[in-house]
Amino acid sequence: MEISAAGRLEVRITAADVGKRVSVRSLIEHGPSGEKFTDTVGVLTSWDNGVLRITRKSGERVRVAESALVAGKVVPAAPARRRGPAASYEELARVAARGWRPVESERLGAWELRAAAGFTRRANSVLPLGDPGLPLDDALTAVRRWYAARGLPAYMQTATGAEGTQELLCAELEKRGWVREVTAELWTGALAPVADLGDGSSGVLLSRDADEAWLARYQRKGVSEVALRVLGAGSPGVPVPGEPSVWFATVPGAPGAAAPAAIGRCVVDGRWAGFAAVEVDPARRREGLATAVMAALAVRALEEGASAAWLQVETDNEGARVLYDRLGFAPHHAYHHYRAREGTASEGSAPDSSVPAGDGAP
Repeated sequence: MEISAAGRLEVRITAADVGKRVSVRSLIEHGPSGEKFTDTVGVLTSWDNGVLRITRKSGERVRVAESALVAGKVVPAAPARRRGPAASYEELARVAARGWRPVESERLGAWELRAAAGFTRRANSVLPLGDPGLPLDDALTAVRRWYAARGLPAYMQTATGAEGTQELLCAELEKRGWVREVTAELWTGALAPVADLGDGSSGVLLSRDADEAWLARYQRKGVSEVALRVLGAGSPGVPVPGEPSVWFATVPGAPGAAAPAAIGRCVVDGRWAGFAAVEVDPARRREGLATAVMAALAVRALEEGASAAWLQVETDNEGARVLYDRLGFAPHHAYHHYRAREGTASEGSAPDSSVPAGDGAP
């Protein structure tokens, strides 16, 4: 907190600091164990009518009454990371998008509109990395029309918690009735320590394609040709120079088993290796199979020149979060999918479709 030369706490933020990362202390009426103050750190997204709204790293929005402020100051936009490779939000957002490509995309200024017949929100949402080249309301109307023309609901993928993320855009979407449906996190870590965990005895098989056995373990049922194109990052089979290199890992199940014991996917793109679809037969959990799959994929990614790793995990997947923390990964930023609510279209825009975007995966 900001302390004056006289030793008093001071409020050194104003409405002019909207958009900046701040730290504030405020009074609370009924705190636990008699506590009188609470601290909030995040991006100041608005200060109107005597109320501050601050978005925390997780995307949670906190309302603070101006009359309750005890102290406040602007703080650095991105605190130093304690572990893992350094990376900007924009770099990671672009790498993640290249690793999970839609089958159709179109530019709206610096925004990318993506569609893949509804297979996962990531491949069926707008990635807003910059200025759409239109006033926000006009841009959102164009987004709704584009998705409605494809029989899809309009989704926007935004992020919070790192330098250059979209806390202000999140606030504007919520003002306009867009509803946040899913929040997940992107984690990063060093690649070599993951590779070092492999002992070569797990029987992990690597392939360029997702074969029938791999798909039998994949939790998203009814995988279509569109889904296979997304899983292959747009270029399944032998990779094209300069394009992401995709690998699928399989641990065979017992003889006669309907599906493998474990699977995983890795996309190598420059210095980055992205892990996804790490799934284990529930009857074979706690045998180290997930670690073995990631280790085998990490070894291959190192051979192709990668040195850093990323993955995405939902906030309520506690088992995965424990595993990834043990492997040396740490959260970089949170990302969210906002859906245009029925009735929020501007005059003349197409209505929402009832077709769901994917199967609940972020």
